[in-house]
Amino acid sequence: MNAFLPWFPWLKVLHILAFTSWMAGNFYLPRLFVYHTQVAPGSPESARFQIMERRLLRAIMTPAMIVTLLSGAVLASLPGMIDWSAPWWWIKLFTVLLLCGFHGFCALWRRDFAEDRRPHPERFYRIANEVPTLLMIVIVIMIVARPFSG
Repeated sequence: MNAFLPWFPWLKVLHILAFTSWMAGNFYLPRLFVYHTQVAPGSPESARFQIMERRLLRAIMTPAMIVTLLSGAVLASLPGMIDWSAPWWWIKLFTVLLLCGFHGFCALWRRDFAEDRRPHPERFYRIANEVPTLLMIVIVIMIVARPFSG
């Protein structure tokens, strides 16, 4: 992986841009679900939300997640980047996995809306809308402040 070392600043830029895009989608998609619960199933408004949700997930969120994970893996593999015994790294990794899980739940919820099902009330999506913020806070603290690093 030493071949990537000269590209470190650009890999970091790519990682930050991809993460920012992914987070923007994670903030916005549950908000769309909140608004989608407020319209009648089968209505033109519901169809519009279905298009918006599908495009956000498929064209922005999923590609941004993939680039985030790939660029993060490359950065983590660079010599000296990670102290693999440091707890902050494992907390960050666990939190990123939780964020991937949240992304997966958003995909399932989007499928429900695409089929005009409303298995959860508006309040559920309002609460879900806060989850990515909490995960992002932990991720950023772990990577920037690196607490518990000894």
